[in-house]
Amino acid sequence: MRTFDLSPLFRSSVGFERMMSLLDATMRADEAGPSYPPYNIEKTGEDTYRITLAVAGFSAKELAIDLREDVLYVSGGKDEPQDEGSFLYKGIAARSFQRKFQLADHVKVEGANLENGLLHIDLARELPEAMKPRRIEIATGPAAKRKTIVDIKASAA
Repeated sequence: MRTFDLSPLFRSSVGFERMMSLLDATMRADEAGPSYPPYNIEKTGEDTYRITLAVAGFSAKELAIDLREDVLYVSGGKDEPQDEGSFLYKGIAARSFQRKFQLADHVKVEGANLENGLLHIDLARELPEAMKPRRIEIATGPAAKRKTIVDIKASAA
């Protein structure tokens, strides 16, 4: 088992406690986490992503996708098997499952599609205008200083 000391990051960062606890929880979950169903996470564009789960044998009505507090839950439950017959070998897993994915702030689910036994979930990051980079103009000279003071007094009134 690997252990990482994240304390150097705390010396030069403010407000990242949530990320640190998420890293810690993720590292603990990976040690004993479920491996079924297998999945891929891919970056399809600059701000778009796709999660693909291999859910062969599941129909769309046997699958559920829920989003709660920036956590995406994908679950599947099989109906009761009907007269299965006798198998010499049964290697196709059709058991119930639940996978969860922690989404970053401002990542939204665009849609989901079940095709050829693969469940595709498309995601997109949508930054609000207030969070997008912007340039702050720098004013110079005494006229600019007076204008700033006047603007402050006007907004206080």
